[in-house]
Amino acid sequence: MTSQATADRADLASLLPRLAPDLRGRLLFDQPLAPITWFRVGGPADALFTPADEADLAYFLARCPREIPVTVIGFGSNLIVRDGGVRGVVVRLAGKGFAEAEALGDGLIRTGAGNADRRLAKFAAENGVDGLAFYVGVPGAIGGALRMNAGAHGGETTDVLVEARAIDRAGRTLTLSHADMGYAYRHSDAPEDAIFVSALYRGRPGERAMIEAEMDRITAAREASQPIREKTGGSTFKNPKPLSAWKVIDAAGCRGLAMGDAQVSEMHCNFLINRGKATAADVEGLGEEVRRRVREQSGVALDWEIKRIGVAG
Repeated sequence: MTSQATADRADLASLLPRLAPDLRGRLLFDQPLAPITWFRVGGPADALFTPADEADLAYFLARCPREIPVTVIGFGSNLIVRDGGVRGVVVRLAGKGFAEAEALGDGLIRTGAGNADRRLAKFAAENGVDGLAFYVGVPGAIGGALRMNAGAHGGETTDVLVEARAIDRAGRTLTLSHADMGYAYRHSDAPEDAIFVSALYRGRPGERAMIEAEMDRITAAREASQPIREKTGGSTFKNPKPLSAWKVIDAAGCRGLAMGDAQVSEMHCNFLINRGKATAADVEGLGEEVRRRVREQSGVALDWEIKRIGVAG
C-alpha cells in the first residue's frame, strides 16, 4: 500500500464523520473486502459504508464531496477487487433496510436492492407469482441484477421489471421505468452514478408447487454443471452471441488452465476459481490469458461479465 493511499484514508476518516454526523449506518475505514467477495481476493476499501436504509444513503451521498469516488457493491458474487484495494468510499447495501420484499397483488412484488436474487425467487413462489423463478439460479443481490440485466435458464431481469428506484451521487431519488433502463444482454443504460435501492416486478399468477418445482429443476441443473461450492465469481465472460463462452474457451484449450492459485474450472470453463491462495492479480491475469487464447484460436473477443474494481497491488 502506498503512503499516498494511507494519507488519503486518514483524510477520509477525519473528513466524512464531520460532514455527515447524523449517519445511522456503519462507516468504517481501511476495511478488508476480500472476506465479503466470493473470490476471497483483493485489498481494502479506504472507507466502507453500510447505510441503514434509503434515507441514510441519500443523506450520506448528499454530503460526500463529489471528488471522493463512490463504488457500490452487493454480495460480491460477480466481482474481482484488485489487490491494491478501492480508493474512496465503497457502499454496501446489506441488512433489513434493503432486503424486505412485499407482494402487492396482481403479480406485483416490490423488493429492496439488497435482497438476494434467490430469496426473491422463493418469496415470489410463496406468494403464487410466476416468472421470477429464474432468479434462483442467479448469484448475488437485486441491485447487481438490475445493473447488468442478470438472467439465467431462459429468464432475464428485463422480462419482469416494471421500474427501479435509485439514489444518485447528489442524494436525489430517481425512478427509472423499464424503458429508462435501456436493457440489452447483460447491460443497462441506467446512470452510472445511480445506486439502486428497490425494484418493482410484475410476474403472473401461478401455482406455488409448480413454481417451486421449476426452481428445484434450475437448482439441480446449476449444481450439476457449475462449480458453486468453489471460491468463484459466477460466469466470467459474456456469451459472444450466437456462441457460448464456455465452448470457445474449451476449444482454445483453456479448461483447467491455471495461473498461480487461480484456475479455469474443469467443471465449467466459463468459471474461474480460487483454489485457496490466489491473488486478484492471479484471477484477473488468468482471465486475460483466456481472452488472449480465445482470440488467437477463433478470432472471438470475449467481454468480461465479472466486474473488476480497485487498483493493482
